Amino acid sequence: MHLISVNLGRATAVDYSDAEGGVTGIGKRPAPGPVRVVAPGPKATGLGSGLEGDAVCDRRHHGGDHQAVYAYAREDLDLWERSLDRELPAGIFGENFTTSGIDLNTARLGDRWRVGADLVLEVASARIPCRTFQGALGEAGWVKRFTKEARPGAYLRVIEEGSVSPGDAIEIIHRPDHEVTVELWFRAFTTERALLPLTLAAGGAMEPEAHERVRLYVEKYGAGAGAK
Repeated sequence: MHLISVNLGRATAVDYSDAEGGVTGIGKRPAPGPVRVVAPGPKATGLGSGLEGDAVCDRRHHGGDHQAVYAYAREDLDLWERSLDRELPAGIFGENFTTSGIDLNTARLGDRWRVGADLVLEVASARIPCRTFQGALGEAGWVKRFTKEARPGAYLRVIEEGSVSPGDAIEIIHRPDHEVTVELWFRAFTTERALLPLTLAAGGAMEPEAHERVRLYVEKYGAGAGAK
């Protein structure tokens, strides 16, 4: 398990971004490294991205401590290449880390990774697609298609800061005792809301904003499976 690339984006003006000024940093390109990775602070008020030199432009909805790093697997990009019949280079999904050898969809919230010598990250949630993602990729109906496939990639928060470079090893150093995977969390927060109460098993690994959404759902519908 290792990093194929570490990808950074610059603020670029486009016609499909809802960010102030109509800019986005979703178009990321591989950087040679080393790249410093830090805890960026709260969403909307902090640095945005956890990677130095990487732009997060719409800080209302993206970035912050629980979305400090976005990882996507090369294996899943390869599946999309075949499905879309086009080349998908590292960083095209807006991912900071393009990984190899690790199934991000079955990763559990709260899994901890050591990346390289010093950096420790924790799996925090899944990426939910937006209008900017669809515009950047230029695929009609992309949000719906990406959601249906349920290969969302993982957001990670920084536990111990450090620097990383392409080729660095990824080691899973902790796995929590629950079954809330990235894929389950994604389905619960997109197409299968009846799964929302199950995500509470992730405990403190889930960001407070997501906890509040689940609390409101349970308050309205109850915690029983099959609630609509």
